[in-house]
Amino acid sequence: MMAKQKKVIVTCAVTGAIHTPTMSPHLPVTAEQIREAAVGAVQAGAAIVHLHAREPETGRPSQDVELFRAFVSDIKAECDGVINLTTGGSPAMTVQERLQPALRLAPEVASLNMGSMNFGLHPMLGKYKDFKHDWEPAYLEATRDMVFRNTFKDIEYILESCQDNGTRFELECYDTSHLYNLAHFVDRGLIEGPLFIQTVFGILGGIGTHPDDVSHMRRTADRLFGTDYVWSVLGAGRFQMPIGSMAAAMGGNVRVGLEDSLWDGPGTLAESNAAQVRRIRGILEGLSLAIATPDEAREMLGLKGKQNVGF
Repeated sequence: MMAKQKKVIVTCAVTGAIHTPTMSPHLPVTAEQIREAAVGAVQAGAAIVHLHAREPETGRPSQDVELFRAFVSDIKAECDGVINLTTGGSPAMTVQERLQPALRLAPEVASLNMGSMNFGLHPMLGKYKDFKHDWEPAYLEATRDMVFRNTFKDIEYILESCQDNGTRFELECYDTSHLYNLAHFVDRGLIEGPLFIQTVFGILGGIGTHPDDVSHMRRTADRLFGTDYVWSVLGAGRFQMPIGSMAAAMGGNVRVGLEDSLWDGPGTLAESNAAQVRRIRGILEGLSLAIATPDEAREMLGLKGKQNVGF
């Protein structure tokens, strides 16, 4: 009897707080651009789209719920992809501000960073010289002395606030300690499986990008959570495809998208989120792995279904 083919969940992070808009002309900023990019990513093979919002005039990251409303309903109507809203926003925001879209729109999935960390984006200043907005270089420079705050109290606040809306979390772990923080909340009964663990590699202040780092995070998660979790990886910048490929070969799932990397090969800017989805899809299919549909991802992650969201 032929073995059942492994299905891989592809998440696409469409736009976000990590990169500023003028670093690539292809980064979606307006509601229409975000809608088009998200739908295109799902059509290319992404099961989940991870979404931030931006002020359309300035490109600043924003957690204004109305900016999210301007695209989430249209994405839901135009494709079957799982919509995942950030509670990360940007390191400069309060936890109350960061929570509002997930709290008020009750998506199937929301992201949740599992610990405080130094979040160093300032090395980008040495790579990019031309900025569209005055706030961009100052924002990057400020990360030399910025802690992305996610204390135990903050995490508990987000979990308890969303307890009644059926939203599950993409649990973002930037280092080994974040896995132990997650285990703490599982032990307390504030998070139940199946856990959707997104291990993040290559952000200055978090774990690195060596293959040993990837293996270490996987082994630690196996030891702490057994089989009650779904493992995914995010490689920042030029490490997006190598780490995704490595993790997929180890049985993991993958996240791509212009939030995490602007590139589609050395020196070539990705012209769309869909281009990155197509590239990782080709790699996965070359490894004889199948791409999970949105409904298959919903089943794997125990999601409530798109009919039960608040938009």
